[in-house]
Amino acid sequence: WQWATTNPERFAAIAPICGFGSPLSTRRLKDVPAWVFHGAKDTTVPIANATIMVDAMKANGGDVKLTVYPDAGHDSWTETYNNSELYTWFLSHTRHTPVPETKK
Repeated sequence: WQWATTNPERFAAIAPICGFGSPLSTRRLKDVPAWVFHGAKDTTVPIANATIMVDAMKANGGDVKLTVYPDAGHDSWTETYNNSELYTWFLSHTRHTPVPETKK
């Protein structure tokens, strides 16, 4: 969440996994689709954190969806990375703004 909200122009789409960020910062992601993943049994980062971010994105007009793994704890990335649909979804998006060049 932090990287995407700080640099939204760098992303065509994002897929935060068992994370959390500042709900106010989701205003910067209005044009960056997000597919959020979280384990329902996560005791490290409670699922409420994901729903807060998803709700904030929706309130700001963002394109966001949430997948909850009912039996997963904090390791929800294994199932996410094994989901070939995620990669198809990523490739269906394009960045709308060019990435600024970095100074060397």
